[in-house]
Amino acid sequence: MEPLLIGLDIDGTVVHEDDSLSPRVADAVRRVVEAGHVVVLATGRSQATTESTAVRLGIEPSHLVSANGALVLARRGDAYEPVHVETFDPSDALRTIAQGLPTGSFMVEDATGHRRYTDGMVDWNLDVAERVEFEDLLEVPALRVVVMSPDHEVDEFLEIVEGMGLHKVSYAIGYSSWLDIAPEGVNKATGLEHVAEDLGIPRDRILVVGDGRNDIEMFEWVAEGGGRAVAMGQAPDEVKAAATEVTADVQGDGLALVLEGLLVRA
Repeated sequence: MEPLLIGLDIDGTVVHEDDSLSPRVADAVRRVVEAGHVVVLATGRSQATTESTAVRLGIEPSHLVSANGALVLARRGDAYEPVHVETFDPSDALRTIAQGLPTGSFMVEDATGHRRYTDGMVDWNLDVAERVEFEDLLEVPALRVVVMSPDHEVDEFLEIVEGMGLHKVSYAIGYSSWLDIAPEGVNKATGLEHVAEDLGIPRDRILVVGDGRNDIEMFEWVAEGGGRAVAMGQAPDEVKAAATEVTADVQGDGLALVLEGLLVRA
């Protein structure tokens, strides 16, 4: 079997909600790498936590896609270096969202990986981060913006955000009431496309697995090119609709089932 480019979401795909990693999943990832396939983590996470996940898996990917495609990294010796970076002025989007979600909490990550956040950002890795006032978030070009609004249910949150008419940004909404914002036209698909071009791998030899709304563009891009886009079993309906197939949920080691299938075919 020709080597595949395998793009893997992290949260809800590689790891569980509590960040635990199934030994079966880790073993399956290592085995497909040993079989000659190219595994790339494609995530909304920062560079540091993307790299640490690769370490936990016991792999050294040639590339990583972080910040929902705004940051593409390539391995150079023992370290990863940025090979593609997209930033944007977050001020207009932040002001618009703050008006619609006055009790929201915010975090802005810049191109160096430094994060600035306001009160209320809970359940997020805030290493290399500083708490600031809202106005201080408007001053630095952003790689990524995260907005949390725990006062709202997801459906209500979706309705509010869709009604804001955000322009010049791309955004995805998570399972809980949080919003992930990237530069306009930037997503996991655009990030993975840079990797595929760098490695000379066509879309019909790409397999991607994910579970979130920020995976939809990646699924559509791969499916349009004849590749495989696999949704995890717990994914929202609109995510499953964009996929070419659905596996078991993260609790059932759905990713391992997909990867083990590749090893059987080989």
